[in-house]
Amino acid sequence: MAFAPMGPEASFFEVLDRHRESLLAALRRGGQEPPSGGSRVASSSEVLVSIENIIQDIITSLARNEAPAFTIDNRSSWENIKFEDSVGLQMVSHCTTRKIKSDSPKSVKKFALILKILSMIYKLVQSNTYATKRDIYYTDSQLFGNQTVVDNIINDISCMLKVSRRSLHILSTSKGLIAGNLRYIEEDGTKVNCTCGATAIAVPSNIQGIRNLVTDAKFVLIVEKDATFQRLLDDNFCNKLSPCIMITGKGVPDLNTRLLVKKLWDTFHVPVFTLVDADPHGIEIMCIYKYGSMSMSFEAHHLTVPAIRWLGLLPSDLKRLNVPKDSLIPLTNRDQMKLDSILRRPYVTCQPFWRKEMEIMADSKMKAEIQALTFLSSDYLSRVYLPNKLKFGGWI
Repeated sequence: MAFAPMGPEASFFEVLDRHRESLLAALRRGGQEPPSGGSRVASSSEVLVSIENIIQDIITSLARNEAPAFTIDNRSSWENIKFEDSVGLQMVSHCTTRKIKSDSPKSVKKFALILKILSMIYKLVQSNTYATKRDIYYTDSQLFGNQTVVDNIINDISCMLKVSRRSLHILSTSKGLIAGNLRYIEEDGTKVNCTCGATAIAVPSNIQGIRNLVTDAKFVLIVEKDATFQRLLDDNFCNKLSPCIMITGKGVPDLNTRLLVKKLWDTFHVPVFTLVDADPHGIEIMCIYKYGSMSMSFEAHHLTVPAIRWLGLLPSDLKRLNVPKDSLIPLTNRDQMKLDSILRRPYVTCQPFWRKEMEIMADSKMKAEIQALTFLSSDYLSRVYLPNKLKFGGWI
């Protein structure tokens, strides 16, 4: 096929290939379960009918002289979340709910805003047009107050209707980047080639619409931070370890970056690794890619990739590589609280090696950024650390 860059000799990938075989064997043993519950890709007519039913319920309440209310699943409580190793964090089928009442001073504005955005969604679906969350915010920025209000309401509506955000004809602006051994065609027919150069390709805003994906990649590397991603690009990492794919969500990943990682896994089943800072924030970001988040647990089946492995930076690497203490950063109280929170989460019980790494961090009371490796040499990350980890199976 296909891709010009020449990487290391075939023997370099032997451990990676065995890892892929074990992942495929696990899939065959478990069977690929179809999504059950949660959100789904619904047809336009289904979405329209669902919204019409909600409006009909409001009219019925008014006819009875009752104050209308929206009933929304409570996505902020761990009581409503269950964990399955094959899926990640997902909502329980009979979870507690909260009422958004039209006669309560505390919630009447939110009731009105939900109704307004439902009306906008109805028009979008009916006319087969799309809008971004930002577009919706700017239709009346004074009324909404800030973008977060719009984002939360759209998630509430998606959860309430049990359909994906894409089915609501609402798109997110992508902030993520992708580079490496990948080609695909976008919904409008644009051909995209991500082969690594000095620049990367923006993650598409419509992941569902991309098709004809082609790759020879042996692995996908998710990089937490844009600065590290750009440094690896500058070091020609993709070509030196070709064939591979690199992705960054530039910190906490947006929906489209998570959807793309999921699509690559579902399509090619190549090993996926994360490269994050050895700190609680980096671990949190890795957990979002692998197991999902509480707030988006109703979309877990479309977003999570439990096969992801932690490649680095491991807290145990800091001692192994003799990273000097002046390159480390003391944990703050906030860091400690975040670390304690992660250690209490249900998925940590099935990840004893992760727990051990987090306990090393907790005991040392120190954290480190990936840049701490530059004390060894400026290109140590791309020239030594990552190649050795990938060649010899240094992931957990």
